[in-house]
Parts: sequence; C-alpha cells; structure tokens
Amino acid sequence: MFNSVLTQTASYLSIQQVLVCTAASVICGLIIACTYRMTDHPSRNFLISAAILPAIVEMVILMVNGNLGAGVAVAGTFSLVRFRSLPGKASDIVMIFLAMAAGLMTGMGYAVLAAAMTVLLCAVWYVISRMPLLDEDQKFRNVRIMVPEDLDYTEAFDDILEQFTSKHKLVSSKTVNLGTMYALTYELRLKDEKDEKKLIDALRTRNGNLSIICGHQSAVKEEL
Repeated sequence: MFNSVLTQTASYLSIQQVLVCTAASVICGLIIACTYRMTDHPSRNFLISAAILPAIVEMVILMVNGNLGAGVAVAGTFSLVRFRSLPGKASDIVMIFLAMAAGLMTGMGYAVLAAAMTVLLCAVWYVISRMPLLDEDQKFRNVRIMVPEDLDYTEAFDDILEQFTSKHKLVSSKTVNLGTMYALTYELRLKDEKDEKKLIDALRTRNGNLSIICGHQSAVKEEL
C-alpha cells in the first residue's frame, strides 16, 4: 500500500504504470466530486474540474519524476500563473487542495495510498458536514439598509435593533448612487427568528421605505 508502483524515471515509464496512476487519479477525482456534490451545491463546471484535476496534476508529476531540471522549470511556470476569478468558498478551496494532493500521490506512484486517503478524507468530510454541532447560528443575519444622504444614520436604528436583536454591529457604510444614498451593513443576532419581518417593517419606516436586504451570513459571505 505504501510502495510506489513507479520504479523508473519518466524516461523509462511503462504504459501499464502510467495507466494505473491515471486510473487511480480519475477514481480519486470522481470520489471527491461525488462527495462534494452530496455535501454542498457546487456548479457542474466545478465538479468536472475537481474530477479531472488529480489526473492533470499526476501527469505533471510523472513528467518531472527524477528530473531536477524539469521540476524547477515546472515550479517556475506555475509561479507565473495568476487565477483571476471571483472569490471562492472555503469548501471549494479545500476540495481543490484535496484533488491536488491526490494527484501528487498518484503522480509519485502511490496509487493505492491515494485512493485510500481520498476515501478516508471524503468520509470525514461527509460526516463533519452532517454534524449539527457545526451548523451556523440561524439567528445571525447580515442586513444591508439604504438610507438617504440627509439621514444621520449613526444612531438612527439603534432603538429598533435593540428591540429585535440581542446584539448588533455596524460593520460598513458607503455612499451609493453618486453620493445620494448610504448603504449600511449590519451584523446582528435576532432574539427570535420569527421577528425578521417585524424588524424589516420597522426599519422601513425609519429609512423612508428604501431597499433593505436581510439574509443569513453564509448567503452573503461566500468568500474567505
């Protein structure tokens, strides 16, 4: 299990060795993708990427196996890569790292170990994701309130928030619509989840019936 199936450098690899490593990579990728699909709601493109990523990493590692010069060249090439995309969820990044780790192990020839560790870690991930102990507090909310520029917002909503929340904090304020309005963002914890509508109705009477967005923190903050 802890022995590598590769006994030669990249120049002397057999087709059987390459096929074993590639098959193990694909299996690991599919296990990771299926586990993530059962525990979250990722996009189809992300699942396909997670499934194929171990095989790609494995291919690169196979090519630099035993070749110091090629390894340095690959490291330099990857250091130039910049991923310009929307911020991802922490779970997305964890799955990407897991897929890369599986690809590294299969690329070094540890096909059985890679499959075993992938199954183990995916099982741990699945169990932890189902534990109610780690669920977020359903009473926490992230509220964004639009107010006119002539409203002194520093204490305008304190009495309402103290009535419906056990704690609240203004985390940001910025101008919008060319400075004609302010967008205020509060983090708060409701005393009772059923009071969410009452809270919004009370806030609407204070901000001139402008836009108010209230949601769970996980829905607002997907990035790290």
